[in-house]
Amino acid sequence: CKVEGIQWIRLLYCYPEEITDELIETMRMEDKILPYIDMPIQHCSNTVLKRMGRRHTKETLIRVITKLREAMPDIAIRTTLITGFPGETEEEFQEAMEFISESCFDRLGVFTYSQEEGTPAAKLPNQIDEEEKQRRQAELMSLQKEISEEISSQMIGRELVAIIEGRIPGEGGEEGEVYSARTYRDAPDIDGFIFITASEELRSGDLVRCRVTGAYEYDLIGELL
Repeated sequence: CKVEGIQWIRLLYCYPEEITDELIETMRMEDKILPYIDMPIQHCSNTVLKRMGRRHTKETLIRVITKLREAMPDIAIRTTLITGFPGETEEEFQEAMEFISESCFDRLGVFTYSQEEGTPAAKLPNQIDEEEKQRRQAELMSLQKEISEEISSQMIGRELVAIIEGRIPGEGGEEGEVYSARTYRDAPDIDGFIFITASEELRSGDLVRCRVTGAYEYDLIGELL
């Protein structure tokens, strides 16, 4: 935070059990640290987490999420889930569905378990059928799509700072050129964009102020201020 020239700091791949009160307070106090955190939970069922060898519990997750949102009400939380882990029952899957519905994560990636040779999990009993893994992944992503649509719609009218990624060829009109950009809510390569119309020329890396005028499931539309 003390290094001159650095304007945005984004925290990625933070295990839940390592998100301390001190870290949360530092995020809250330091202007350079974006109110965004990538926290891979992998699952929420304590029985699945134990089989995975994870150190956190469902109670840990609830406690950390609550503290993050109390400290930074605008925080964007990204997470990842693995579905179809060996032995995952329908009840454990439904527990994950309920947890995602209640937690309303801003960003969510869902991956099906892949049996990797030489890993302890590959030798576990009750391996899940590939078709069943795909079904569970699709259900989770369908749920997240609804959540994302609701969260994105709530962004309309807000003024945000965005970093320009580049101009989109062939998308301009009388109002100006269209640029892809990222807000504090959008990590490179894994999250969405805000598409900004601007009458002046912008360059990659520029930080600009914009107003959100429209929303899709994962992307926003904006105008330059």
